[in-house]
Amino acid sequence: MSRTRARVSAPDQACVAAVDLARAAAEELARPGEPGEHLGYESEGDRIVTHYFACLDRAYRGWRWAVTVTRASRAKKVTVSEAVLLPGSGALLAPEWLPWSERLRPGDLGVGDLLPTADDDDRLAPGFTEIDDDADHQAIFEYGLGRARVLSAIGKDRAARRWHAGEHGPHTPIAHAAPAQCSTCGFYWLLAGELRLSFGVCTNEYAPDDGKVVTADHGCGAHSEAAVLPPPVEQASPILDDLGYDLMEEESGSVDESASEELGHS
Repeated sequence: MSRTRARVSAPDQACVAAVDLARAAAEELARPGEPGEHLGYESEGDRIVTHYFACLDRAYRGWRWAVTVTRASRAKKVTVSEAVLLPGSGALLAPEWLPWSERLRPGDLGVGDLLPTADDDDRLAPGFTEIDDDADHQAIFEYGLGRARVLSAIGKDRAARRWHAGEHGPHTPIAHAAPAQCSTCGFYWLLAGELRLSFGVCTNEYAPDDGKVVTADHGCGAHSEAAVLPPPVEQASPILDDLGYDLMEEESGSVDESASEELGHS
């Protein structure tokens, strides 16, 4: 078996020596003095060499100027083919570009904003796939009265995980301090369908979660069965009567001795 080797041409010496020409081309694009020291060259092919210069612009640290020079066959004059600023090792680069639909975060959508849903969104499924014992959705869909798409199993699972891990789930300080779970609260309105097993809506206007989807094991201090603490009993301050006196019984012997001492002195 014969092996073919790629022919590697030696760098053209005239192009290698055209450092000043390459630097002048870089300075035309930048400002004088911004192209720094010559970092080396790289052969790109027959009579094609790219020279690299350090970029001294503080806004482009780690970048380098790349100037490609070339020479026509049997010609002695070297000319500039291309000059460009390229990132080097450790260069500060912009983050990878993402479509606006992938940059959105919860709460970014404002008044008048539209968020189209892709046709292949795995969170949705055709409307006729919805299963409900109360109605024949296949027939309703064929008459044009049903929804075109409904939540798929993936969409339901993502929503359940997001709600359970959110601020209305069980892993919050207010839920840990609650007297009981939402599942035992009279203001807990169960959702319909499969989600009713784990989620409901709070209907207590005084609760912080009023009108929001909460997990069954969430909780707050506005639980319908929260025990009402009796009002504290105020202790009355002691009454001191320094105008009256109380009669105290004393031993008779001590009284007679004190009386005799008083008579003797007198």
